[in-house]
Amino acid sequence: MKHSVAGKAVLITGAARGIGAATAKALAAKGARISLVGLEPDLLERNAKELGPDHTWAEADVRDQAALDAAVAHTAAELGGIDVVLANAGIANLGTVRTAAPEEFARTIDVNLTGVFRTVSAAVPHLAESRGYVLVVASVASFVPLPGGSAYSASKAGVESLAAALRLELDQYGVTVGSIHPSWIDTDLVRDSEDALPSFRRMRSELPWPANSTMSVDECALAFVDAIERRAKRAYVPKNVKILSVIRPLVLSAFAHRAIARQVGNDLQQLDHENQARGATWR
Repeated sequence: MKHSVAGKAVLITGAARGIGAATAKALAAKGARISLVGLEPDLLERNAKELGPDHTWAEADVRDQAALDAAVAHTAAELGGIDVVLANAGIANLGTVRTAAPEEFARTIDVNLTGVFRTVSAAVPHLAESRGYVLVVASVASFVPLPGGSAYSASKAGVESLAAALRLELDQYGVTVGSIHPSWIDTDLVRDSEDALPSFRRMRSELPWPANSTMSVDECALAFVDAIERRAKRAYVPKNVKILSVIRPLVLSAFAHRAIARQVGNDLQQLDHENQARGATWR
């Protein structure tokens, strides 16, 4: 069953660019009123103006609870409440445990996982009042580990588990919680990573279908809108990514471990060397 988003107040984190900005545009086209939250005020303001007069924006880092609380309060005041939260803000860092800085690992967890908790925590009073919906952005990496991307994989596995717990906690207030699991989306994040690290580009191209599929940002945004309209508990982008969730026990089996380790071993060594050249150190 689909629920119209027309007139609904939607808060989106990570809304300055990429998936967040594209989803804001797609939701606004259906009559939703959007609050764009993120780190780049110039882009946020421009995006909000392009959407029209019924939309707003707020600068906030999802690592800063006070800033998020202020962004949520601003959204509720400007839009008359909050009906939907899309916890989309996320980052990635690449490198094995030998070259990835522990501080970068912690930062990725803080943004991708703790940032989701902070966002939902700030918005819960408004969502309970509207009996609203939360969609948290997980990943195909929630159930398929990404060698060389342990921080990202750990954060997104945590997001999946967090969404399941929040779903149970918030059910008594009439709030629905869903997780959405995109595969590779043609964003600045992916393109910049491939440009900086050729080994990452090669590893990604060698992944088996459907883990190697790439979708445009606009197509991804339409899938996000569909999940919000359905108040989906779980959604996959593209839909065939669900196969990987179903066969997760096989993906994590000893047989798969040996096959994947053989396939990516040389690429991971090259990834470390590329990181070294960019200033990372062996540990």
